[in-house]
Amino acid sequence: MSAPEDQTMPSTITGGCACGAIRYACSSPPVAMLSCHCRDCQRASGAAFASGIVVHVADTVVIGEPATFVVTGDSGGATTRSFCGTCGSPLFTRGALVPHLMSIRFASLDDASAFKPAVDIWTASAQPWVVMDPGVERHKGGIA
Repeated sequence: MSAPEDQTMPSTITGGCACGAIRYACSSPPVAMLSCHCRDCQRASGAAFASGIVVHVADTVVIGEPATFVVTGDSGGATTRSFCGTCGSPLFTRGALVPHLMSIRFASLDDASAFKPAVDIWTASAQPWVVMDPGVERHKGGIA
């Protein structure tokens, strides 16, 4: 994964769920900003893809106890999805293949206006009606 070229995220990234039961803060800039088109992300998001920022787990503090659900992702590895058990807001995704990184769902950011995806992944599973930005890097599968 490469760092976003147009890095505009604040130096400390904060956010949380809709009801406020779960909050988080990340003290480092994102490693990547991306949209994932895999079928699992489609199901989990209820949309054509899930978008988020990829950050280092070690730099992220979570306050509250998110609920989790583990599935086998398109990569073949275990994927843990974290969400608020009270309001259902999707929050984080962690893959067993890259345990030092996690994806934070962009909609949970306190300020989502700086989010700009630089990569589309698992585009082989993208819905045929989705229009992707031609200026965004694409991968038919995942990236590590």
